[in-house]
Amino acid sequence: MELKLPNIFLSDPSEKEIGRENPEVSEKGGNIMVTMWEKLFTFKRVVKDQLVQLVQYFRGSNSERTRVYQVWPGKNVFFFHGRLICGPEPRGLVLTTFSIILSSWIFAVYVGGDLPSHSRLIIAISMILTIIVLVNLIMLTVIEPGIIPRNDQLSIEDAGTSDGTKSRKIIVNGVDLKLKYCRVCKIYRPPRSCHCAICDNCVEKYDHHCPLVGQCIALRNYRFFLAFVVSALVFFVYIFAFSCWRIHLRILRNGTGLFGLLKNCPETVALILFGAISIGFLGGLVLFHVYLTTKNQTAYENFRQSYVGSKNPFDKGILNNIKEFLFVPLPPSRVDFRAEVTPRWSSTAASVV
Repeated sequence: MELKLPNIFLSDPSEKEIGRENPEVSEKGGNIMVTMWEKLFTFKRVVKDQLVQLVQYFRGSNSERTRVYQVWPGKNVFFFHGRLICGPEPRGLVLTTFSIILSSWIFAVYVGGDLPSHSRLIIAISMILTIIVLVNLIMLTVIEPGIIPRNDQLSIEDAGTSDGTKSRKIIVNGVDLKLKYCRVCKIYRPPRSCHCAICDNCVEKYDHHCPLVGQCIALRNYRFFLAFVVSALVFFVYIFAFSCWRIHLRILRNGTGLFGLLKNCPETVALILFGAISIGFLGGLVLFHVYLTTKNQTAYENFRQSYVGSKNPFDKGILNNIKEFLFVPLPPSRVDFRAEVTPRWSSTAASVV
């Protein structure tokens, strides 16, 4: 293939004169410039390919085979080739992570080092608590919450029952429950399920969509949600207590009032205020969800008052409910997002594209 050089290489008058006087020099110089130009484009192409491959690796793209997660019509974001699934709104997760890390850093730098005794141990414990909270947060965010597969082959007209309604009934422990039809997923949702408008998925045992992490809280990640809330509560109680101790020591040492504290250690005062707000919020959240756990009830069911006037068919008693929450193995995901696309997903893929 013939390579045409840009005009920039032929714009120097002296170079043209050299070419007239000595054709060998001109030909040799032209070959050198062609070689340099080819190497430049080769280097650029290699760098571009590497960057594309790197982006595809982290976003989970695969150009050879089409996977389910690549054409999934929901709004979730997938990483590592569909192994990790996150919600569509990262702002809450970023803000929550930043708040935890910033609080831990302020405590380690300004509070823990200023305490009279065992400062290293106090800082080390705060770091351990921070890691525990962040691990629970990551697990909560990236685990698939319990998404129900869609049915693209069922039409809305085929979904009606004999009486023309779009619902069916089943009996669970002697209680009649309605199975509602989802027009988006084209399925009859199982009991305790709901279609999340934010993630655009039907989710099994739907509790709520948590704005703190931007992810649905449901069957498969509810334990990690409660573990995150409890660990975060312990973390903020810890830093709140030692921050108050530091303020108490400052008052005894210097005899300063509120304005003196705001002038001398504003970071500790701010940490106390933020810790108090976090403790109040997280404490109420923990108490509410512990109550729901003992009743084997979801926040969505509690909000909708699903069992007012009838018993909860899923309530097995306080001890059995707690045992089920703690020890029953988590079910596997009902959607294999890493599977290859089959003809069933052709209509979904066309709608997404």
